[in-house]
Amino acid sequence: MPLPQEDRHTSEDYWNLPEGERAELIHGKLYDMAPPNFKHQKLVSEFTQILGSYIKSRKGECEVIPAPFAVNLDASDKDWVEPDISVVCDKTKLTEKGCIGAPDFIIEIVSPSSRRADYSTKNALYSDAGVREYWIVDPMKERTTVYRYEEDAAPVLYSFDVPVEVGIYPGFFITISELLKA
Repeated sequence: MPLPQEDRHTSEDYWNLPEGERAELIHGKLYDMAPPNFKHQKLVSEFTQILGSYIKSRKGECEVIPAPFAVNLDASDKDWVEPDISVVCDKTKLTEKGCIGAPDFIIEIVSPSSRRADYSTKNALYSDAGVREYWIVDPMKERTTVYRYEEDAAPVLYSFDVPVEVGIYPGFFITISELLKA
């Protein structure tokens, strides 16, 4: 007796989702995305502003792009994700559809429905795709897990009241608790 086949989706399915419906395509499976709460959106807004201001003040070339924004990590049309914040320094990766290839820096803000994907599935995808730095900001646990894949080091955990250095911008620190007060 043959095993039941799982539905396998393609990028065509991803791009043909009904208007207003958000999902991510990971290993051929579509994952629905729940609407974010206020704290989540506040953090997305604050991260976008602080990173964008820092880059502009130094006349940097990188782009800070908040979700919803499609990212095709391996440029093979296999996986499409929507990180909460993407920092892309190679502008040739940016197209009308989104980012084709790995962003340099990704921030995911954990919600109850995304916990497993952010800590496990996406962590592996981002590491394999060549993302340089990945932050998992967890409002429920009030901590940030920082992966600096280029350094091949263990992740580091920071409480929200501790300044965290942005590895792709040495000397630039962000304190998450300050973002929530803004």
